[in-house]
Amino acid sequence: MLILFDIDGTILLTHGAGIHAMQDAGRELFGPEFIFDGIETSGRLDPLIWRDLAARNGINDPDSSHDAFRQAYRKYLHRRLTDNPQTQLLPGVRPLVDSLRAQDDVTVGLLTGNYPETGQIKLSAAGLSQDHFQVAAWGCDGPTRRDLPPVAMQRYTELRGDTVNAESVLIIGDTPHDVDCAKFHGCRVIGVGTGRFTASELLEAGADHGLDDLKQTEDILDWILKSPDPVAE
Repeated sequence: MLILFDIDGTILLTHGAGIHAMQDAGRELFGPEFIFDGIETSGRLDPLIWRDLAARNGINDPDSSHDAFRQAYRKYLHRRLTDNPQTQLLPGVRPLVDSLRAQDDVTVGLLTGNYPETGQIKLSAAGLSQDHFQVAAWGCDGPTRRDLPPVAMQRYTELRGDTVNAESVLIIGDTPHDVDCAKFHGCRVIGVGTGRFTASELLEAGADHGLDDLKQTEDILDWILKSPDPVAE
């Protein structure tokens, strides 16, 4: 079984540090008029957020500036989360991750819209490391979030030496985008209401299970492990 956690709003909250760091990066590169207003971020891939920011700020060739923006964003995010610690590890996350990692037949990973370097900064600021997660699919690993589950499944194969069926993949996330990318591939999904959307809204979006938070470790673990887990062919 492969369990994939989203980062922002599911594992942790940075209370706007990512948005502010992206704006800092844009202002360094393009001037003080660079703005973030009206850009949707929840559940979206960082490269797509950059493209929206570029369009919003009249940057005609976003691809040529993407690497510079990404590097500047990393710098400012690290600075914000170091100089003004504000990252909150959400309740129940560490016990659930630890409990899942203790299961012999479970692989724990990430499926997130973050760049790898900035996702790792956020995890570290929350007191976790990428070592808690055995595989990862990042926001730059595909053009849309729907492209990320197959990436994670391929990395599972590279790690374990065998395949995993979509029915044996569970995504835990806090937005309809997490639900959509899971259901598109036939994966199961837990919607957790620790971000902008409630558990009820995530159930309406198609989640198999909805939770207000991840505090009830034993109940969540029981639901995950008792759910059907077909053997890969």
